Amino acid sequence: MCSCKLPVNMVLFLSLFTTSLMVMAASAGNFYQDFDVTFGDGRAKMLNGGQLLTLNLDQASGSGFKSKNEYLFGRIDMQIKLVTGNSAGTVTAYYLSSEGPTHDEIDFEFLGNVSGDPYTLHTNVFSQGKGNREQQFQLWFDPTNAFHTYSIVWNSQRIIFLVDNIPIRVFNNLESVGVPFPKNQPMRIYSSLWNADDWATRGGLVKTDWTKAPFTASYRNFKANACTADSSSSCASTASTNSVGDSAWQTQGLDAAGRNRLRWVHQKFMIYNYCNDLKRFPQGLPPECRRSRF
Repeated sequence: MCSCKLPVNMVLFLSLFTTSLMVMAASAGNFYQDFDVTFGDGRAKMLNGGQLLTLNLDQASGSGFKSKNEYLFGRIDMQIKLVTGNSAGTVTAYYLSSEGPTHDEIDFEFLGNVSGDPYTLHTNVFSQGKGNREQQFQLWFDPTNAFHTYSIVWNSQRIIFLVDNIPIRVFNNLESVGVPFPKNQPMRIYSSLWNADDWATRGGLVKTDWTKAPFTASYRNFKANACTADSSSSCASTASTNSVGDSAWQTQGLDAAGRNRLRWVHQKFMIYNYCNDLKRFPQGLPPECRRSRF
């Protein structure tokens, strides 16, 4: 057996490398620690030591999960790989929500489609129990081939929906003109995979093909830079102790480049905007629609 000693600089390198791996592991989201399964009777599975979660849907049931924590403002990131192949009739929902008849909610919903046709990404914002603020998009990539990051930035000034860090929607705080804004109710993260073939694909004309079941959506790399509702420290104190990157969400808006990306998404990939639906609002568009989107 060789009794050779490694050079000091190599020992230092290996020590730093090992330490960096430990830090990354400690900072990575763990589904066992962060989430509870809400329904599915075994169809929701946490794998790889809690680094991967899968939801499954068959003709008997879908499945879902929710966060252990409630959050009041923050940035939430999740990587999701959607149902592959013929996903018509299925809905993969990923959202923040409080409880009760006057609940707040911030929604991503992925509406499945027949093989070869694009998913519809449906977004909505509820404040004090009122929604009806739908915007829909078709993505510029196939969300079933690989994992992509879907993010919600929620601060006291605005809500930003992002896909792979590209803004697709902004809902500004316009309480000054009478538009309620989610700011007082802590919200949990929820996700579910379920059958909605009465409306999800082409208005319900295309039904779920159960011969393709089980349908599977996969999740990884959850990250929450956020204030938890049961935290003894306030958002302000959290910002003072975290790095700039961790606390940037508290004042995050869109710079010129961000506004250009948002405009690109709206011009190329938006397929429905409630703010353009004059037939739906014959008495006049909602007040937030009278402000510039960009």
